[in-house]
Amino acid sequence: MTASEDALKGRNLLSIAELNADEVELLLRTALSLKRDGGGHDILRNKTLALIFEKPSLRTRVSFDVAMQELGGHAIYLSQAEVGLGQREPVSDVARVLSRYVDVIAARTYSHETLLNLARFADVPVINALSDEEHPCQALADLLTVRERFDSLRGVRLAFVGDGFNVAQSLAEGAALAGMSFAMASPEGYSLPDAVQNMIAETAAANGGRADFYDSAADAVQDADVVYTDVWASMGQEDSYTARKEAFTGYAITADLMALAKPTAIFMHDLPAHRGEEVMEDVIEGPQSVVFDQAENRLHAQKAILALTAGEHAR
Repeated sequence: MTASEDALKGRNLLSIAELNADEVELLLRTALSLKRDGGGHDILRNKTLALIFEKPSLRTRVSFDVAMQELGGHAIYLSQAEVGLGQREPVSDVARVLSRYVDVIAARTYSHETLLNLARFADVPVINALSDEEHPCQALADLLTVRERFDSLRGVRLAFVGDGFNVAQSLAEGAALAGMSFAMASPEGYSLPDAVQNMIAETAAANGGRADFYDSAADAVQDADVVYTDVWASMGQEDSYTARKEAFTGYAITADLMALAKPTAIFMHDLPAHRGEEVMEDVIEGPQSVVFDQAENRLHAQKAILALTAGEHAR
């Protein structure tokens, strides 16, 4: 069974876990179609996207803005200094006011609870552009990148080495829905919560994949098709940087670690990267690296999200 073209119409996207396997496939298929076609569509003609950002961003802000333009709409950027979510005025008021002005909201917040409150009170779709729990837009761009390289996601082994934070959780959820083999390696105390691990393992098994969690980077990377890492301390975690750097000693992606993966393996990082820390320069700049393909695919994945949630018609 495949998801109908209007399956996501008017819906929020706060977490990959809100989707089913058919809806992930619909998003990826739409993204591939829009990428092949390029710009010049009127799917979002006369539509407006509000970008509410508590955190700064390069890729997220620019890709959403360009996505709206290429689909015939436009975006308005609202920084925390301008809006003051939960400070200058309640989140509920911001949601209800913006619902009178715009057609879709993308919010990049420190707290996932802020997103939940926006979605609760908004009358238009709310998209998670990053929170402390999830980064669904990044995960969809990542799956799109892997699919382009391997033609299919089912059975592909993806090894994530690093912190069990927002990027890892959304990526694991997406991989599980796509029937991939997901392997994660983190030091003690830094993996995904047990309840999340169990949910991901169950979802993966239900879709013909599997999920395994290790404390050894070598065990996770062995025979992998994809090796993925992220920074060890994200925005908002700066106070724990020293402890994290010590804990993650031995988890850097080096050429020797990459050699344990398949010869055809690719290296992925959502950026920005701390070269010489979680990944070595010769890896991220090496022939196996697809990090800039990933970055480009943020645009195409978000075009699909916007088209399917807020467009007049789906592709």
